[in-house]
Amino acid sequence: MLALTNPMKQLEDIRFIQADIKAGRLPLLADGCIDAGKGQFVYTLSENYPCKLIITGNDVRAKEFLEDYKFYDRNVMLYPAKDVIFYNADIHGNYIVRQRLCVIRRLLEQKPVTIVTTIDALMDSVLDLSVIKENIMALEVGQICDIEQMKKKLVSIGFERVGQVEAPGQFAVRGGILDVYNMSDDCPYRIEFWDDEIDSIRSFDAESQRSIENCDTFTIYPSSEFVLDDRTAEAGLRRIQTEAQKTIKKFQDDKNMEAAGRLSQTIREFEENIREAFGSTNIDAYIHYFYPNTMSFIDYFDNDDSIIFLDEPNRLEEKGEAVTYEFREGMTGRLEKGYILPGQMQVLYDLKVIWHKLSKLRTIVMATLAQKFKMLDMKGEYGLTMKSISSFNGNFEMLVKALGVWKKNKYKILLVSGSETRAQRLAKDLQAFDLNAFYTADKDRLINDGEIMVIHGSLHKGFEYPLIKFAVIAETDIFGEEKKKKARRKRYNGQKIQSFSDLNIGDYVVHENHGLGVYKGIEKIEVDKVEKDYIKIEYAGGGNLYVLATQLDLIQKYAGADARQPKLNKLGGQEWHKTKTRVRGAVKDLAADLIKLYAQRQSEKGYAYSPDTVWQREFEEMFPYTETDDQLAAIEAAKKDMESTKIMDRLVCGDVGYGKTEVAIRIAFKAVQDGKQVVVLVPTTILAQQHYNTFVQRMKDYPVTVGMLSRFRTPKQQSETLKGLKNGMVDIVIGTHRVLSKDVEFKDLGLLIVDEEQRFGVAHKEKIKQFRKNVDVLTLTATPIPRTLHMSLIGIRDMCVLEEPPMDRMPIQTYVLEYNEEMIREAILRELGRGGQVYYVFNRVNGIAEMASKIAALVPDASVAFAHGQMSERELEKIMYQFINGEIDVLVSTTIIETGLDISNVNTMIIHDADKMGLSQLYQLRGRVGRSNRLAYAFLMYRRNTVLREIAEKRLAAIREFTDLGSGFKIAMRDLEIRGAGNLLGEQQSGHMEAVGYDLYCKMLNEAVRKLKGETVAEEFETTVELDMDAFIPSSYIRNEFQKLDVYKRIAAILNEEDFDEMADELMDRYGELPRPAQNLLSIALLKAEAHEAAVTQLTQRGEATKIMMYNRAPVNINRIPPLLEKYNRRLKFIGGENPYFMYRHGVLKGTEILKCEKNVIKDIKSLLD
Repeated sequence: MLALTNPMKQLEDIRFIQADIKAGRLPLLADGCIDAGKGQFVYTLSENYPCKLIITGNDVRAKEFLEDYKFYDRNVMLYPAKDVIFYNADIHGNYIVRQRLCVIRRLLEQKPVTIVTTIDALMDSVLDLSVIKENIMALEVGQICDIEQMKKKLVSIGFERVGQVEAPGQFAVRGGILDVYNMSDDCPYRIEFWDDEIDSIRSFDAESQRSIENCDTFTIYPSSEFVLDDRTAEAGLRRIQTEAQKTIKKFQDDKNMEAAGRLSQTIREFEENIREAFGSTNIDAYIHYFYPNTMSFIDYFDNDDSIIFLDEPNRLEEKGEAVTYEFREGMTGRLEKGYILPGQMQVLYDLKVIWHKLSKLRTIVMATLAQKFKMLDMKGEYGLTMKSISSFNGNFEMLVKALGVWKKNKYKILLVSGSETRAQRLAKDLQAFDLNAFYTADKDRLINDGEIMVIHGSLHKGFEYPLIKFAVIAETDIFGEEKKKKARRKRYNGQKIQSFSDLNIGDYVVHENHGLGVYKGIEKIEVDKVEKDYIKIEYAGGGNLYVLATQLDLIQKYAGADARQPKLNKLGGQEWHKTKTRVRGAVKDLAADLIKLYAQRQSEKGYAYSPDTVWQREFEEMFPYTETDDQLAAIEAAKKDMESTKIMDRLVCGDVGYGKTEVAIRIAFKAVQDGKQVVVLVPTTILAQQHYNTFVQRMKDYPVTVGMLSRFRTPKQQSETLKGLKNGMVDIVIGTHRVLSKDVEFKDLGLLIVDEEQRFGVAHKEKIKQFRKNVDVLTLTATPIPRTLHMSLIGIRDMCVLEEPPMDRMPIQTYVLEYNEEMIREAILRELGRGGQVYYVFNRVNGIAEMASKIAALVPDASVAFAHGQMSERELEKIMYQFINGEIDVLVSTTIIETGLDISNVNTMIIHDADKMGLSQLYQLRGRVGRSNRLAYAFLMYRRNTVLREIAEKRLAAIREFTDLGSGFKIAMRDLEIRGAGNLLGEQQSGHMEAVGYDLYCKMLNEAVRKLKGETVAEEFETTVELDMDAFIPSSYIRNEFQKLDVYKRIAAILNEEDFDEMADELMDRYGELPRPAQNLLSIALLKAEAHEAAVTQLTQRGEATKIMMYNRAPVNINRIPPLLEKYNRRLKFIGGENPYFMYRHGVLKGTEILKCEKNVIKDIKSLLD
């Protein structure tokens, strides 16, 4: 980085400041520092200090500083402040805690780091680093450990014990295997014990639960900022009790029984939680009772390696006072009502104390303007001359002119460009104007006078030092709006949930041969001294079916498009057979239609567009986020369609906010480049308005005219748009079904984009079809289309699925708490205070108006409105329109906000009675906030009710899992996929899907399409294998029933040796050495797969003989039977008749010998097939 730091050292003031720091004459004030240049200022002065702390005024500024500073040094981390105000929520998301723990880990490891934080993060109480250090557990292979002690220890340092580790902060124990997921790690680790010695340590993938690589050592860091051993916990609880008794007595003396009752209940529950499950209890607010001697984060930097920078002291002072005021206000109200104890008012440090601590440390204060600052006694003040670069707004000539002037004045110039190719192009373009510009990847190369060095990097804004003739220009100074980058995410590959982790006793299941029944759990049954696990299914009329665990592949969880209760079948009745035949017929018709449509599309020719232009590439680079891989693939595929002569008919599916609109915008831009017109058809006026704003915003720098036809347009505006379409002056028109009217004529229509296709009625769909004759069509839909259906429809409709969630631009901080008006008021005021808006979800139409007026009374300054689905369309539209335009602050609404709206200014959502909603509903709702670059909050409120205690706790556990997106996400995906399937197939087919369940329907459709395409489809038959050996998974091996069921399902799906090895490896990896019955189970599953291939339907061993029946329509070559019988020398007999079978006498054999023997016979029988 010498190119940046070297010129600075020529500044006299910088040299003086460096001398002062060395001599310890601190704190110092440097004014004249503009925001853009502060990163470089910090970097230059802190070269000799491995540990740097930068303190800013608020979150937004901290993130900005962090992004900028990454240009100078990649080792930079954010230490966010805790939300003091919501300290006493029952549960909160781990996002903030996780970030803080990552920073603490870095400090404990004593590696060089730059930490950016806010003043309020210094006001929190934290533990001494030495306390945290004492609780670190360093493990290595070969070490002797007591696993029981370790379990206790993990709970005391904040880990939560679960059945299967899925998220940071959890651990699981299965026999001699311990899985731990550190808060600050990217993946969990698996520690396997041999007795009490650590046998191996390996990292594993949380999603697949498979190992990644072996390691020799592993360190477990506390998972909470506060660690509690038994002694500390008991001492703390005693202090709490003493104070609680005093406070309750005071309330009783004042006749305030409500507050007294509330406080005693709160304290009682807190104690219970601490004793039962410390790892998941929120003790932040009680910290002073457990640890009387806490410190501030700033105390961690009281050493020779650290240097501290304050950004704009007056802003820090303002923010600190605001936090103190907000805390005092909120907490005083709670203290009076008995929500908290008096000691909980001491959680925050006073601002004066923080300033006093800073005055004793190596502190440098940066300010833009010279100002008096009373808080710190400055030992030196310096004025720097720094100027910001005036923006060129994309005007290249202006830039060239300015650079020419600077060159004449012998300036050293550094140009920073966001991508390597653009940087190289920029250097080339400037050379053409006779400027001494060059591109280099070496940031240590010194710049000579009059040179322009172009490098690759990301900088928010440029700056200039006139005294040393040095200027840094960022790409945003040249081209305006910056590109925001979005981190890459790992993929969710929309599989149907194969796992049975969500199958509970009492759920509906479909058995392919017997129909719909109710799952009743796993039962171990002994027949002839042989034990096996069976799945019990109950049918109508009280019939029970016991299915061998190896036959699980014939069972699916029943899933229909809505929550209606399905009708059970009778065992052995004809009804299921009839249903299947009916559905099979309907599926066949659907497949025939699809094939016809496909053939017709292949035969027609359309317009072939020209390849991408320079404009297109430039336009795409203006997109402010990093595209997801799925998005890029969808754009690529659509462009390919357009450049070929076939007519495009492509479907892009992805949930709201997955970036479908950007795909549409780029394709529309491509069409306009070739002089074609584009229609964007949307279902609602509001969506039209939203798309219109997005299109206009993205295309503002290009000669593209965007029009809109909807109710929000005056007749005059509409007629102008219509005229423009007719004479070709309007390139893109966005509208509701108004664009399908007869009076809309186009000069040269080339592309139709349909958004949310599933929401148009049949009549409109017909009109769209007329449109489609020879126009390219791109359809967008928000309900994810299931993978299984996707496969059978492939090649009939081109599909792209955007499954990579834009995992919240910033994660959502989720709190679960008891309904409490104080909290609601504070949450709303805080959101309005940062200029945002609030959703209040109240899911009952009656009572919604009262709720709205209650909120209006709580927050008198806010404008509150309510919306629900029973309003007239116009009324609803008006309210939503006002909300989008920011005229309404708080919208109280039913769950109608679930669909489609994307309002980036709404970043707080409060959900009333959250425990009454389904997980997938909560997931959908929660996705409505957090669509911008600021932290979003979701408050899930429940009502305290003693009767509800147990159920509510279970629900809260589910919600907690959902707080950090555990499996809740997958369940939600599944729900949506089924809904999507219903929409895609239309009304009539949905009925058939209901009848047999979703999975079986997909299977049938797939077969029908393959048959019609002329592919061979193997005939269906079932194979059963019964051997005299124990074959089951002992409950001592896998204790958790869900996990056991999941493993059974996957063992039943074994098809070949490869699957067998894979499954055996995974079981050993996750649960340890395989017990004998489990080994047998795997071997039988493999034998069953081989027998199925040999067309065997039944293989039953009784004592010394085995009966082998074959499928009666198997293509057996009869001439091969006699030689086979001869080979076995009368031990193998063939018995003819209606159901012919083989009888094989093998004598008395044990375990593996039987398996080997049966395997060989099956191999030989397979040779009979043609």
